[in-house]
Formats: sequence, C-alpha cells, structure tokens
Amino acid sequence: SVKEDITKRKWAEETIQHMAYYDPLTDLPNRMLFNDRLGQALAQAKRKNQLAAILFLDLDRFKVINDTLGHTLGDLLLRSVAGRLKKCVRDGDTIARMGGDEFTLLLTGIVQVDEAVKAAQGLLNVLKPSFTVEGHEVHITPSIGISIFPYDGADGVTLVKNADAALNRAKEQGRTNYQLYTPVMNAK
Repeated sequence: SVKEDITKRKWAEETIQHMAYYDPLTDLPNRMLFNDRLGQALAQAKRKNQLAAILFLDLDRFKVINDTLGHTLGDLLLRSVAGRLKKCVRDGDTIARMGGDEFTLLLTGIVQVDEAVKAAQGLLNVLKPSFTVEGHEVHITPSIGISIFPYDGADGVTLVKNADAALNRAKEQGRTNYQLYTPVMNAK
C-alpha cells in the first residue's frame, strides 16, 4: 500500500514537472526551460571561451493557415513542424516553442558563426517540403533571426531581443530567409 502511494505520488510529481517545463502541444521545451538552458549554456560558453547562438524562428503567414483552415489544423501543423525541427538539433542543443508559431534554437559549443548560419540553412531546408495535414497539403516557410554570444549580447535577455530584431529584418527582406543580428537593427 505504501509502495503504491509513493509510486502514484512520484508519477504525479514527474507529470507536474513536465507540464511546467514543456509545451503541451508540441512537447518541446517551453520558454521557462529554454531560458534555464540558455543561462547554463552562456555560463559554459564563458568558461570554455566558446560561442553560443540563438536562432529565433517564426513561421511565415501562419495566421493565414489558422484563419482559413482552422485552429485544429494549425495545431496539427505546429506538431509536424516541431517534429521536423527536432531532427535538426544536435545533442546538447535546445529547440523550444516560445508560443504561437515562434520557436528558438539554442546552439551550444560552437566556435564559428558559420555553424549558426549552417543551422539556419538546415532549418529552412527541413521545412521546405510541404506538410500533409488532414488531407490538406500545406506549405509553410520560416523567417529566422540569429544572435551570437558574446558578440551580440552578454546575457540571455539581450541575445533573445537581438535575435528577434534580426528575425524582423528577415521578414522585411521577403521572408523565408535568415538574418544575422547587427547593431543597426536596434537603431532602426
């Protein structure tokens, strides 16, 4: 009887823990877990004198899909997108759903900016083929903003803000592309 109570309690604790740190729709890490891992990654990058990158990804025209095909299909599409994005993540990196149609990828242990650019190109490529969702063929493309630690910020808040500024520039440049952060973006 005691063993059964402990097992149920442990399961309940694990379930609550999972719900606190993972997005219920995609089962990706959520903003809270992403920020925790970002803090750890930046501390490690400082110690090892390495770079880290944040890729902020937004799905182009996702609202149109939600409005025309419905939120249920939009949710199924987000799950499919998350599944493809997971395939692009190396061990030690984190892909997270920040909310809505926004995702972030944290690249750790990189030594060149080109590694972040290659990752962004990989994300563009993995989302290029159409999705089939409940009999509908859906094409979705991402815009991606990239910020690099320590060049574009010394803390997580600044790096995410700068990756978001680069994302906005990618959208201005016609979508379906990536942009590296530059200080001019914040001046604008």
